[in-house]
Amino acid sequence: MSLIPSFFGNRRSNVFDPFSLDVWDPFRDLAVSTTRAPETSAFFDTRIDWKETPEAHVFRADVPGLKKEEVKVEVEDDRVLQISGERNVEKEDKNDTWHRVERSSGKFMRRFRLPENAKMDQVKASMENGVLTVTVPKLEVKKPNVKAVEISG
Repeated sequence: MSLIPSFFGNRRSNVFDPFSLDVWDPFRDLAVSTTRAPETSAFFDTRIDWKETPEAHVFRADVPGLKKEEVKVEVEDDRVLQISGERNVEKEDKNDTWHRVERSSGKFMRRFRLPENAKMDQVKASMENGVLTVTVPKLEVKKPNVKAVEISG
């Protein structure tokens, strides 16, 4: 007799036996599809760091496995930096048996509104070892010309 037949689907098991091979899998009977259509898939893990140095705003994006031709860096008039790209799905061979698919494919896009001190006409980008680096120089802050005034009296 099962200890909790309605919960475990009338399977005979002993939940108190630590060596029991009858392990309840709550996801076993679910029909969940893990495949996505190419137009709806995306890089959910495209991570981008943004740091500000005294001279520039520096963005670093992890884009492993992508070539520089597959990544696009754009600057819009209203001080918006856009980084986008696409990783295509590998061609499937009918004779191949896939055991696990964890690498993401599809399009990604990240947008950043830059502050007033960004020189939008001097943006530079480079890519090395799967890391995209975008550098946006900053306007030089003019220090006010301070003149000492002598106090009479």
